Amino acid sequence: MVEFTDALSKCSNCSLELLHLGYNKLGGFLPDSLGHLKNLKHLLLMGNSFSGSIPESIGNLSSLEVFYLSENGMKGTIPVSLGQLSSLVALDLKNNQWEGTITEAHLSNLTSLKELVPNAIKFSPQATVFLNNNHFTGPLPVLSSNVISYHFDHNFFSGPIPEDIGEQMPMLTDVDLSFNSLNGTIPLSMGKLNSLLTLVLSNNHLTGKIPDFWNNIPDVYVIDMWNNSLSGEIPTSLCSISASLNYLTLSNNNLYGEIPSALRNCTDIYILDLGDNKLSGEIPAWLGEMASSLLILGLRSNMFYGKIPSDICKLSSLHILDLAINNLSGSIPSCLGNLSSMASDVEYRYEGQLYVATKGAEYLYTETLYLVNSIDLSSNNLSGEVPDLRNLSRLSTLNISMNHLTGKIPESIGSLQRLETLDLCKNQLSGQIPLSLTSLTFLSHLNLSYNNLSGEIPSTNQFQSLNDPSIYQGNPALCGSPLSNKCRETSQSPGAGGEKRDNEDGDNLEKPLFYSSIGLGFVEL
Repeated sequence: MVEFTDALSKCSNCSLELLHLGYNKLGGFLPDSLGHLKNLKHLLLMGNSFSGSIPESIGNLSSLEVFYLSENGMKGTIPVSLGQLSSLVALDLKNNQWEGTITEAHLSNLTSLKELVPNAIKFSPQATVFLNNNHFTGPLPVLSSNVISYHFDHNFFSGPIPEDIGEQMPMLTDVDLSFNSLNGTIPLSMGKLNSLLTLVLSNNHLTGKIPDFWNNIPDVYVIDMWNNSLSGEIPTSLCSISASLNYLTLSNNNLYGEIPSALRNCTDIYILDLGDNKLSGEIPAWLGEMASSLLILGLRSNMFYGKIPSDICKLSSLHILDLAINNLSGSIPSCLGNLSSMASDVEYRYEGQLYVATKGAEYLYTETLYLVNSIDLSSNNLSGEVPDLRNLSRLSTLNISMNHLTGKIPESIGSLQRLETLDLCKNQLSGQIPLSLTSLTFLSHLNLSYNNLSGEIPSTNQFQSLNDPSIYQGNPALCGSPLSNKCRETSQSPGAGGEKRDNEDGDNLEKPLFYSSIGLGFVEL
């Protein structure tokens, strides 16, 4: 690379305008001699193995319009001289390991920056800035007023969101500041972003209330603020004048109060995740009015009480239902077995990300979220028997542990052929382990501990790999491997007349069923 650009820079009257070296195996440092290519308009170096930093001489390329340097091994700071490229219309530096602080001097003079669209450059008067997935530190920079997309996610920015962001960049349509160390409150000036479509502030340290300015932002369809320290009630202006909201995730904050009835106007919402807060009240029956759209309902780890409304069964598109860790009582609605989306082989691909509890932990699902089919009602005060869910052929996780359920484990669970996680622990279930469970070939995580189960643990098929004693402990009447409690054997030795005799005390032991361990996963169709 050094020899190549050195040779080009020595050419008299060099008129090179395009240098495309992308997606090769080039490495080493970018040479200072790049700055001698004064007529260069397009510099494409993405997808290589360059290291080090951008040379200061880059600021000499006054004619440069396109600069792609993504997907390399670049480190160090970005030179302030980059801000001299007033002709630049496309800049892509993502997926490197940049360090240091981005200041106004780096970006404020890039007045010609244009919108970048897939596979082409669209020359429009608005600017799009993508500097995500690096190691930038310091405060967030305020850019010029023509910026429409503001992506600084997955960095190390700290301090507050600029208080005047809505005034300095009024044309913003997409904001993603997630996965940083931002603190302070959400600026009220964001309410002036009338064209805002997506707002992603997740995984920061933001505090205070969620502003009630959504009446001014009628077309927003993504609001993602999970994993902050936000408090107060959910604003009533959400969905009050528009039904455009598709994605609302406010989980892992300190929100309190009831779910506002204004959300019933969000008739096109497909992800509603309010888990890990301090919300209370009964789960509203009007959630069933979102029948045609709601794909995910996450209300785990709050203080909801009362019965699970049977109207939830109207949510024909629902494929993740998480009501775990609340104070819900009553029986599990038998109509959950009619959730048609978990019974159909038709799948709808969509974009989204969500933490899903499975295998005793929480996992972040992104590209494959649409493949997850889960029901988690654990850690409540539910009573009655386990309903018949045999129709949910796509169900991969069923967790109804830590309740007060009684009766037997339904034989019909053996029909859930895609089940990977089954957790029934810490209930009052009785009877034997159904032999039908041995046919669940995908089952990898099972917990039946601390019930009143009896008989022999199955030992065929899938149960051969489910040999952890903790799966079955706390059931005194269970016997067989892997427990130390051995089953009493029936004597099969022939008597004088060739007949089989019972054992000494005459007890006939029924041959018990099999046991297993649970886990979540996806089945590609």
